[in-house]
Amino acid sequence: MPETLIANALEASQAARIYVERARAVVETTLKHDGGKVDSRLADQGQRRLHGLAWFATLAEALAAVARWAEGLEQTGRLGQGERLVVSIGLGEYLAQLCHGVAMSQNEIARPAELGVTEAAHQLETHPAVAWFLAEGDTAANRRALIDHVRGGGEVAESLDDDTLDQIREQFRRFTADKITPHAHGWHLRDELIPDALVQEMADLGVFAVSIDPDYGGLGLGKLAMAVVTEELSRGWIGTGSLGTRSEIAGELIMSAGTPEQKARWLPKIASGEVLVTAVFTEPDTGSDMARLRTRARRQDDGSWRVNGSKTWITHGGRSDLMTLLVRTDASKPGYEGLSMMLAPKQRGAVADPFPTPGMSGGEIEVLGYRGMKEYTIAFDDFTVPADGLLGGAEGQGFKQLMATFEAARIQTAARAVGVAWRAYELGLRYALDRRQFAQRIVEFPRVHDKLAMMLAETVMARELTYFAAREKDKNRRCDIEAGMAKLLAAKVAWSNADTALQIHGGNGYALEFEISRVLCDARILNIFEGAAEIQAQVVGRGLMSQRN
Repeated sequence: MPETLIANALEASQAARIYVERARAVVETTLKHDGGKVDSRLADQGQRRLHGLAWFATLAEALAAVARWAEGLEQTGRLGQGERLVVSIGLGEYLAQLCHGVAMSQNEIARPAELGVTEAAHQLETHPAVAWFLAEGDTAANRRALIDHVRGGGEVAESLDDDTLDQIREQFRRFTADKITPHAHGWHLRDELIPDALVQEMADLGVFAVSIDPDYGGLGLGKLAMAVVTEELSRGWIGTGSLGTRSEIAGELIMSAGTPEQKARWLPKIASGEVLVTAVFTEPDTGSDMARLRTRARRQDDGSWRVNGSKTWITHGGRSDLMTLLVRTDASKPGYEGLSMMLAPKQRGAVADPFPTPGMSGGEIEVLGYRGMKEYTIAFDDFTVPADGLLGGAEGQGFKQLMATFEAARIQTAARAVGVAWRAYELGLRYALDRRQFAQRIVEFPRVHDKLAMMLAETVMARELTYFAAREKDKNRRCDIEAGMAKLLAAKVAWSNADTALQIHGGNGYALEFEISRVLCDARILNIFEGAAEIQAQVVGRGLMSQRN
């Protein structure tokens, strides 16, 4: 493999970015009105172009992230055979998709012609660095070589060049391997809550304190550390990787918008795990359209609030102590303006009695996967929120406050997806190495090791894009586009890996006793929650439209 690999990767990723900018300029002319802003009607009519642009930009950003990763490894003398093969395969495949069509879903492909960049696609394809990857990158020989490298004990670099982060990864990998992975499938099959003892151990390790300021008992380690912790826990079971999500959201909300008293009261308890949190936002028939949210909170003479309405898809709603509750406090203001965020204490429930608090009732939503915390519908009937429960003491700021948490929540969801993708790859590889057919291990068959090689390469691509978004967040930069891209790609890779690993298992993969059956169910939710793939594409596309040249 030539020494020009990294130089070619950097050049090719830059060429891809230029290509996407041309696509953005073309799409912009079809979706913006004379005032220079995106016309919502035109955006709806041209949704495929807008979402196609988002997917093209996501792949281009993933190329850049992996090129930077490889460059860093080369500069520190750690770029080995495994990393070179991942770069070659990953860039070769994603560049080919950019030139000819990117799958937005299983049956929707965004083509260059639809974005109006047919000629630009040809120019990208013939760019010398790109042409090299198209010819020499994602080849059968390279895919075979990558899996041979892994079979021989070779690895693909994971170090973040930070001793603290590397130690965190190692600590949580050991914890997951010891306390989660051996038991996760049994918990899933029995549809059990994550055991209380395990929740306490996670709290003791600082899972709920990662991003909270040290002044309030947190670790203050930032979003990259949060991503690493989440990835490793999700590698064992998505439920344990997701347990900290609601604490992450609550911590963001309170740190950014809470009063000094709210911060002092809640943040130390959230960080220690004494208080478990649930996010109560979604309503029946509204989904992501929060402007139509109807759950109502009315202020009483004593300053407290009475809440009436219904919520759905509330994760960990029973065994939690505090709700971040989005309600409408001003019915006279339409859309987002009348929404407020409440910090609403509740009694911790159990499986047999999930909602013992007066004014609350609900029922469990039985689900395919993503178990361990349980999903609920909740009805509020004159439920009381204390007078000091209004976040920041300000009405009408709820949606704005929630929006401030979306970046971190989507980065964490991307990290969950990366962890699930890793587990699917590991299960597929292990089965391919163990299973014999026609007098040989099935890993020897080209279409099996082809699958495994792409699973590994794409997981690294998704991981590096997720880490890039986390780093941007840690720099206090706006990163809604990058976070959306990370979530968009990582969720797709997790599902692709799980589906592919099950295919490698054949009929056994369809049997409940095999772990891959659980991983498939867990992976499917990643394209839906924290903003469905279509919502993510909309966020990324609209964000790109708002950028200036």
